Amino acid sequence: MYIDSHCHINFPELKANIEKVISNMEAKKITNALCVSVELDSFPDVLAMAESYDHIYASVGVHPDYEDIKEPSVDELVKIATDHQKVVAIGETGLDYFRLKGDLTWQRDRFRNHIRAANEAKLPLIIHTRQAQDDTIQIMSEEGADKTRGVMHCFTESYEMAKQALDLDFYISFSGIITFKNAEDLRQTAKKIPLDRILIETDSPYLAPVPNRGKLNEPSNVIYVAEKIAELHDCSVDKVAEQTSKNFFDLFHRCQLN
Repeated sequence: MYIDSHCHINFPELKANIEKVISNMEAKKITNALCVSVELDSFPDVLAMAESYDHIYASVGVHPDYEDIKEPSVDELVKIATDHQKVVAIGETGLDYFRLKGDLTWQRDRFRNHIRAANEAKLPLIIHTRQAQDDTIQIMSEEGADKTRGVMHCFTESYEMAKQALDLDFYISFSGIITFKNAEDLRQTAKKIPLDRILIETDSPYLAPVPNRGKLNEPSNVIYVAEKIAELHDCSVDKVAEQTSKNFFDLFHRCQLN
């Protein structure tokens, strides 16, 4: 079995054909998927997706790229997570210095609030980081992100950052980017990460892996990420599927309640 540890099937591109998306998952033996929140206004759609399908889970959080929107308080995030058992993580959250420039104090404050909420709710974190290595690790360390653990999602940064995250008891998740022709450095990083610390994801509807690059992405494509990880680790894809699924349930412990 395979698990897509990070997708956005509530986005319009996939929601419009959700039954086909679910059917394709079944055909490719994708047994579960985590539908990840990016802002609170659309969280009801994320929750509805999880509550409509037993094998879909949800997170709650606000993406670091979303500027000039209502900031989620620690209490608000904790209450949502407490009220809904299908919410299994806090995020996605983090820092992105690639898309946004200028005074990003608000982004760092938002990140800290998410970590504090995760610690209070006792749920793992889903962290987005891009060109913000030092500040991401510093804030994770200062706020005690290792208490709840979590995952560095759609990882594209250096092995040195991956190692720092591993030292904080985080998992590293790879998306379809790992299949891209220009991603050799990322593949070399993935080879160094122990299989028992890896998750796989699509980040759909974006970043469709080879051989579907350029097309609309969906959870069924996570199998191509697993195949590339198997190639890099010189093992069977079945082993990757089994281990990454175990990793998913070890991290997102509330999933086992459903």
